[in-house]
Amino acid sequence: MVVMEEMSEEWNFRLADARDVETLVEFNRAMASETESKDLDLAVLTTGVENLLRDTRYGFYVVAEYCATANEREVAGALLVTYEWSDWRNGVFWWIQSVYVKPLFRRQGVYRRLYEFIKQRAAKESNVCGFRLYVEKENRVAQATYEQLGMTETYYRMFEELCGR
Repeated sequence: MVVMEEMSEEWNFRLADARDVETLVEFNRAMASETESKDLDLAVLTTGVENLLRDTRYGFYVVAEYCATANEREVAGALLVTYEWSDWRNGVFWWIQSVYVKPLFRRQGVYRRLYEFIKQRAAKESNVCGFRLYVEKENRVAQATYEQLGMTETYYRMFEELCGR
């Protein structure tokens, strides 16, 4: 897979790789704690992140690095894209998941730039028909952000049943 990067004076947006496992695990644990008061199993989560990075059939992570200096970089945010085939559209929806931005970097456009990065990447693919994500009902700040970026709320509610994992 070709790694595409977008550089600016202070920011670098790129596909995540093995060097990001620890940070992605940390971000996922923080997000689960903040949004659902869940404490994710460290071993399961680490293996899940590693497996996704190894097998791109499932999706990919994108990270936003803040570049304080040429040699000093800090991953400030990340998101995960997974795939859903749509027979209605004969294309693939990219589901945006596991969005996390460190508190210090929130409300500074990090998510907007991550979203722009994946939209530019999707424009180069022939089968991407749209983007989807789910958001907590009470998270009005995130909902406003998604709407400002052109996303609209759908008619559907989400249901699930977990399979003993």
